[in-house]
Amino acid sequence: MNMGKRDPLKPKVNVSSYIHFLLNYRNKFKEQQPNTYLGLKEFSRKCSEKWRSISKHEKAKYEALAKLDKARYQEEMMNYFGRRKKRRKRDPHAPRRPPSSFLLFCQDHYTQLKSENPSWSVVQMAKASGKMWSAKTDVDKQPYEQRAALLRAKYREELSVYRNQFNPPKKRLQDSAMNQCRGLEQVESDTSDGSN
Repeated sequence: MNMGKRDPLKPKVNVSSYIHFLLNYRNKFKEQQPNTYLGLKEFSRKCSEKWRSISKHEKAKYEALAKLDKARYQEEMMNYFGRRKKRRKRDPHAPRRPPSSFLLFCQDHYTQLKSENPSWSVVQMAKASGKMWSAKTDVDKQPYEQRAALLRAKYREELSVYRNQFNPPKKRLQDSAMNQCRGLEQVESDTSDGSN
């Protein structure tokens, strides 16, 4: 995390109802006991105990503050046009990473699960696939792991070809530059020898 590169114009992030309570409790604690020092661990424990003991009505005040803070943050972010993280574009020539053995298993069983449970969401499908995968024995998983290993080997080959073709190593660039310089020196020496 780059703490020094924070944009000073970026809106302050909203905080939860518990954090609003904690800040308020800290201020009250400092007013009531100005000479008392509590370590972070001890203070956090006291805050969590107090948070658990307050009524729902009192918690609602802090939840309302958190909602207001969230609305403030969202509104400020709508008007904020500062630095945003740019997603690195994928090179269309680069080979795609191969799926894992689990993903190969999911691909094979997706249509079966979807036909049996057409109303399921993607999350429910993933959970069911995960349960099915974890119930499989190592012997049952082996064909998927072998396919994944073959795809990984193929990917590594394609990646090395891609790197040689589109991203030549610096050493190769330096060598070719040196050879070009040597070629120019050779040509210059040949022309100077012929003129004498």
